[in-house]
Amino acid sequence: MALIVQKFGGTSLGDVERIREVAGRAVAAQKAGNDVVVVVSAMGTETDALVALAHQVSDAPNPREYDVLVSTGEQKTAALLAMAIQVLGVPARSLLASQVKIHTDNRHAQARIQRIDGELIRGELERGAVVVVPGFQGISPEGNITTIGRGGSDTSAVALAAALGADVCEIRTDVEGVFTSDPGLVPNARKLARVSYDEMLEMASLGAKILQTRSVRFGKQYGVPIHVRSSFNDKEGTWVVPESEIMERLVVSGVTYNRDEAKITIFSVPDVPGVAARIFVPMSDAGVVVDIIVQNVSTRGHTDVTFTVGRSDLTRALSLAERLAEELGASGVESNDSIAKVSVVGLGMKDHAGVAATMFQALSDEGVNIEMINTSEIKISVVIEEKYTELACRTLHDAFELDKIVAQEEVL
Repeated sequence: MALIVQKFGGTSLGDVERIREVAGRAVAAQKAGNDVVVVVSAMGTETDALVALAHQVSDAPNPREYDVLVSTGEQKTAALLAMAIQVLGVPARSLLASQVKIHTDNRHAQARIQRIDGELIRGELERGAVVVVPGFQGISPEGNITTIGRGGSDTSAVALAAALGADVCEIRTDVEGVFTSDPGLVPNARKLARVSYDEMLEMASLGAKILQTRSVRFGKQYGVPIHVRSSFNDKEGTWVVPESEIMERLVVSGVTYNRDEAKITIFSVPDVPGVAARIFVPMSDAGVVVDIIVQNVSTRGHTDVTFTVGRSDLTRALSLAERLAEELGASGVESNDSIAKVSVVGLGMKDHAGVAATMFQALSDEGVNIEMINTSEIKISVVIEEKYTELACRTLHDAFELDKIVAQEEVL
């Protein structure tokens, strides 16, 4: 007997009929001899509707009350799913975060899970029930409801799997696994059988919207096998596992993109010690997340500093940059919100030369200009004009022959 944690997203739970289908999958897993815990998101776009309601009442909703409100979407889904499972003749019980005791810190809307008490869940499993837990929420040391950020149900599921010692955490979604690129952009993208935690972390942080990065970190930290698979069929998906379990280290495993990028350049900044801190400490203090930073070679004691931020942060970051430029005596500030970041990711890049050369040559051959470059041990990212995103992804996918990867079901 295995202990399985299944997480179903909002698309999979969009209406009553889909909730019934999810109930059927949970019951089938239990009848196969498994203990089953299901973590659910809110139905469809309900969270967006709740957020909109909050902002209709207040331009700056009280953080505590905001979390009380937006957490109700998952609570509603959990109750409905438990009812649907019961209709199929299987005991089921929904348990809220306060009952499970998913302890977080006291930061509302972006809380961090600190520990989970699994006794109540284990008791329900022992009596043969399927346990349904609303994702996305926890409880603060003061006993207040907290939420752990958009997409947080992935993190809730993997954290529960870790706390319960589950054999697998299934992330059930509207795609059949992790692909070599976005199939909507790259038609010949292929499904990966396995991907390492580190590769998945890079892909998630670089624009792939399959898993939330915090959920992958939990999986890696606690050794939870994550199986990304479809909500609508039982095909084998993609396993996210330790690097040691990857039999074939592909040089490049995937091509990702992120259009939610903007670029700011501060011109002719005095090239003196501490100038970078004077720019980026205020950005951090203002909650602006800075991604790529490039500083040009100093010319006559001055240099240009260019950095990227999320588009939602551009207005705030630009205002700060203009004030800082004036304080520093810089010559001006320029911004551009028509850029995208395209990246290649792969374990094999650690010990394989020529990846950067292949990437840059392929883009050059297609007339795609590279504006910024950022690298790590297993990824190379470039900033380009947004209009070339699709072309760049298809070009790089072909350059690294990712369409030749054999899908799991083809080797079984």
